[in-house]
Amino acid sequence: MKYSGWPDPGELVVGRIDEIEDFGVFLDLQEYQDKRGLCHVSEVASGWIKNVRDHVSEGQTVVAKVLDVDKESQQIDLSIKDVNDHQRKDKIQEWKNEQKADNWMEIAFGEDIADETYAAIANELLAEFGSMYDGFEQAAIHGAETLEDTDLSEDEIEAIVEAARENVSVPYVNVTGYVDLSCPSPDGVDVIKEALQAAEGNGEIPDEVELDVTYVGSPEYRIEVRAPDYSTAESHLEESAERASAVVADHGGSGEYHRERRQDDE
Repeated sequence: MKYSGWPDPGELVVGRIDEIEDFGVFLDLQEYQDKRGLCHVSEVASGWIKNVRDHVSEGQTVVAKVLDVDKESQQIDLSIKDVNDHQRKDKIQEWKNEQKADNWMEIAFGEDIADETYAAIANELLAEFGSMYDGFEQAAIHGAETLEDTDLSEDEIEAIVEAARENVSVPYVNVTGYVDLSCPSPDGVDVIKEALQAAEGNGEIPDEVELDVTYVGSPEYRIEVRAPDYSTAESHLEESAERASAVVADHGGSGEYHRERRQDDE
């Protein structure tokens, strides 16, 4: 997505150098539609510059700081030297993330999505999460509920969540579910204990997955899973509930899995 507006003074922007002159370099701003900025030779690098081409080259992608914006004369003044290594690294990563999000938008809504529709959806994600990338990441982790406060339609939310969960890789996700366990047999307490051990995996849970089962209130137990990705976490959550339910079922009891709490925490 490219913004149709103007950058603000002090903002960091990503630009591709498309012209080099003795007095400075021109940058095609990658995040803004039809916007070009000038970095004067004195702002290219610190110290005296004999030949600007010793410091930059055509086609190079750089991060620059916006010094001034004159909309009337269509001029944007930039500085490359005022950006430190840490800022440069973070900005490039942010830009790459938004490029990924742009691709996810096409996956979710098709390559022929109208510009107006794209902009409306993108603006909702920007307003709620600060970036499209963060919006998709949160949708992958928390599902539709994370988009409830936006003005997106149900179909749009569903499309975003589906695309996010199929394409977004997050460092770790946490999911929670609940299972109701009951066993009327005389040794029901022992059966429930056995069921909980089964729910926790009997020591066979992979090292990259953390699974914890806690008592909420009879007959409800909370299952919390932390895993590298949503698909893995969801799978272990459901399997945990199934293992517990199978144990109590073998002893004449019952187990039922659900995602939401059925009673208030005290």
